[in-house]
Amino acid sequence: MDFSKITPLTDPGTSFIEYLRVSQPDLLPNASKYEFANSFDTASLPHATTVVALTFKDGVIMAGDRRATAGLSIAHRKMDKVLPADSHSGIAIAGTAGIAMDLVRLFQVQLEHYEKMAGEELSFEGKANQLSFMIRGNLPMAMQGLLVVPLFAGFDLARKIGRVFSYDATGGRYEELDYTATGSGSVHAKNWIKASYDKDLEVDVAIDIAIRSLFAAADEDAGTGGPDLVRKIFPSVATITQDGFEYLSDEEIEQRANSLLAGPEQGGDQ
Repeated sequence: MDFSKITPLTDPGTSFIEYLRVSQPDLLPNASKYEFANSFDTASLPHATTVVALTFKDGVIMAGDRRATAGLSIAHRKMDKVLPADSHSGIAIAGTAGIAMDLVRLFQVQLEHYEKMAGEELSFEGKANQLSFMIRGNLPMAMQGLLVVPLFAGFDLARKIGRVFSYDATGGRYEELDYTATGSGSVHAKNWIKASYDKDLEVDVAIDIAIRSLFAAADEDAGTGGPDLVRKIFPSVATITQDGFEYLSDEEIEQRANSLLAGPEQGGDQ
């Protein structure tokens, strides 16, 4: 790390982002890297679509389909859109995939850096605010069509509850009391969750609702990938509880997906 440019007046304190701004600004995502964005079709860049988050009795479920689109084409079939932010929180991405992944990596480092410098974990509100600050910093790129609108969720160790935050392109931060979704199929996913949601859901029921909501979105939205039984591609799903962030295994998601697809909601016999 280069500390030669840091003075008492430019001391970044516990912020890794401010450290980069002072010492190595070229490593930060910024509009100058994409100054020619208006000269090409930004729709041709891979875009991540539908992700959801909902609270349940013991924490939060985060889930996302696996499809990334580039215009009318499928750019990637197996993209992970649900990622850990730290041990007890996660971030789900929608928008321009490359920018979103840069933002996630920087956010992960920012949280780890704060904990090392301060000697304690940032509060849940502080994490949500840090992400808001980073999204606001992306506004010049968003105005060029390189939009990123993630979800942030996790288990608040201080309040002992699951919490969910949504954002807008300007960095506006909004706490959701129960569930939310973002991406091209978000309206359809939210409608499905709304029909089944209860704040006291057990984890198994909440997981099934999250998976079903993505299936419902895929039925109506071309940008959202449904279950691919041939390639064995299913949604990414994670639980975040007092025990921490944990992905469901591919085998468990496949089993749940097959069961749901055979159920009466999908025309099956169960």
